Amino acid sequence: MIRIDRIHYRYRAAPQPALDGISFDIGRGSVYGLLGPNGAGKTTLISVLAGLLAPQDGGVAVDGEPLAAWRASRPTAIAAVPQDYAFYPMLTVAENLDFFAGVQGLSRRQRRDRCAAAMAFACLEAVAGRRAASLSGGLRRRLNMAIGLTGAPEVLLLDEPTVGVDPQSRRFMLDAVKRFAADGGTVLYTSHYMEEVEAVCSGVAIIDHGKVLAAGPLEELKRGGAPTLNLGFARPLPEALVANWRARFPDMGVRDNAVDFPRFPADGLAPLLAELAAAGLAVERAEYGAPNLEQFFMQLTHHSLRD
Repeated sequence: MIRIDRIHYRYRAAPQPALDGISFDIGRGSVYGLLGPNGAGKTTLISVLAGLLAPQDGGVAVDGEPLAAWRASRPTAIAAVPQDYAFYPMLTVAENLDFFAGVQGLSRRQRRDRCAAAMAFACLEAVAGRRAASLSGGLRRRLNMAIGLTGAPEVLLLDEPTVGVDPQSRRFMLDAVKRFAADGGTVLYTSHYMEEVEAVCSGVAIIDHGKVLAAGPLEELKRGGAPTLNLGFARPLPEALVANWRARFPDMGVRDNAVDFPRFPADGLAPLLAELAAAGLAVERAEYGAPNLEQFFMQLTHHSLRD
């Protein structure tokens, strides 16, 4: 288990800390989501876990052992796969894997075995001889992950691993993440795509301004959110009506002829529907109940994750 305990980190000259007492636990063999608006502290936390930054207060322990000591005895046990492509474009897929395996101090035989295993896991055998620069977006993401696997890590830190890929490649990446966890690995997964997090993560931590707003099992968190009302219409809503609603429901969201009302009280349903009927607006779709992950996120942060 990874225990993140009251981590603090402030960049030099920054007015506020990037991490301000972050605490949550990640179970071994799980895929754990890390969510937050841009600037919430996600990348800083990943850098701490990867050993690139040292916390200024608090600490991280793995199976009860301080992170630094645990990493010292297992130098390749944690691998960070960044959002940016982390390979050499002019090298082939096989050459990239061999290079990154080599810098980890592996023997020639270990390099060969690790590269073969990583290539097979990412299904890159068919493009082993192609230069990385010629790969599609989906193949580049798979190469990024395969490089992270050359050290046979126990923990993967994945930062936006599906940005810019087609639906088939996204499905492959999500299945790969689940396979890694099913084989006993642990994953910290950040993404701007809520549906991905719901598909692969058993637990989630939502952070903003360097603080944890909520953390725990995904389904328990969603059940704890306030009921949400979603209404869909055949045509755009009158601007005057939308302005009136915004004054009464500041967290309301409007998009594509649909309206979301976070934290909507049950006794407000009938008056709202009567208001719509008086305006001659027919409701095509109505959903009321526990929020999905994106709605729960917006309730906590008052941000859309893609802002």
